[in-house]
Amino acid sequence: MPTYTFAVNGKTVTVDAPADMPLLWVLRDKLGVTGPKYGCGIDVCKACTSHLDGEAVNPCVVPVSEAAGREVTTIEGLAEGDTLHPVQEAWLEEDVAQCGYCQPGQIMAAVALLRKNADPTDAEIDAIQNVCRCGTYFRIREAIKRAAAKM
Repeated sequence: MPTYTFAVNGKTVTVDAPADMPLLWVLRDKLGVTGPKYGCGIDVCKACTSHLDGEAVNPCVVPVSEAAGREVTTIEGLAEGDTLHPVQEAWLEEDVAQCGYCQPGQIMAAVALLRKNADPTDAEIDAIQNVCRCGTYFRIREAIKRAAAKM
């Protein structure tokens, strides 16, 4: 079985896995990183959104072979110690989460958006395709605006 070495939330890891094994399974099942959630497995719901070299990706459809030599960041790697990322702070301040299942992916998508665009329009925020079954989209938009102002 091939071996892949990459960083997860700043720590170098090496895993044995088939080249086509989804990165999400490696993160959750082999490494115990459970922030990225399994929802659909086909890049639709985006509950698993994480970052690969700073870009938002959905590890349910990214083979582990694509992570080799790269940096994977999940919701667990967003805060710095006890200091939350401004997007995480805004999520709490706007009371976004209900069930919370989609929230790690939502937050990671928001961080990626704000890295590219520090002052997104409502339309740009609404273009985030992560699915929230609880329908907290208005609060998500407000939290992203609040985080943008903080950043």
